[in-house]
Amino acid sequence: MKSAQLQIRVTLAEKAQIERAARQAGLGMSAYVLGKLLPGRSAQWRAHLRDILQADDRRIPLAAFSHWLANLAAGELASAIEARPPAGLPEQLANTVAAMVEHVCAQSGENPPAWTREIPPLAQPAFGSALTSLRLHLLRNSPAAFRRRNLFVDTVVGGQV
Repeated sequence: MKSAQLQIRVTLAEKAQIERAARQAGLGMSAYVLGKLLPGRSAQWRAHLRDILQADDRRIPLAAFSHWLANLAAGELASAIEARPPAGLPEQLANTVAAMVEHVCAQSGENPPAWTREIPPLAQPAFGSALTSLRLHLLRNSPAAFRRRNLFVDTVVGGQV
């Protein structure tokens, strides 16, 4: 939890430059400046997303991302996930990342970042298993964040199959 405030003085031109850079990064000014000075969790966020995008088989980097999300302390969550994922994520992957973030936010009582609302849910349902005999189970047991996005899974953030 953030419990202190820091104020710095900058010129109007410097402030405008920081605002532009933060907007281009998809961040608020505070998150942008803190990310530059204390990259920690936000750098890990970007690294996980990069690993997921570059993988031929996304299951392993998604599991690592899930583990990382589940182990963020409540005070770290908001700043770690504030930056929007890179443009051009495949639709199902964008929804999976958004659902994972929304699920963790709901568990910790945090509001999900604004970028999650910009990702429209899938038009067609996607199931975590090709076995049709599991579909009823997945439909009934998927967490709300995943169901809202038309994703039906058996395990969620932090879980292993």
